[in-house]
Amino acid sequence: MRTLIIIAGGLVLLLLFALVGSRMGGGAHAAATAAKIFIPVWLAAAAINMWIGVSRAGYSVAEEFPIFLLIFGVPAAIATFIAWKY
Repeated sequence: MRTLIIIAGGLVLLLLFALVGSRMGGGAHAAATAAKIFIPVWLAAAAINMWIGVSRAGYSVAEEFPIFLLIFGVPAAIATFIAWKY
């Protein structure tokens, strides 16, 4: 359940990036640029989540890595699609 909440948070963050990008001018092109900026930001957030899972929750890196891929991959794939489409 926690994984789904974090993925949903990533999608909300992507939406905020896209909205702010489009509001700053440039329309869809600016939203695509914002989606490109979102990807490394989300990579850092997903890595921090993995670090917390390993250091504080007691999971091994092997246990956390598939969850990291899922948490990072879903929003990043959508951001990549937005950047590619626009």
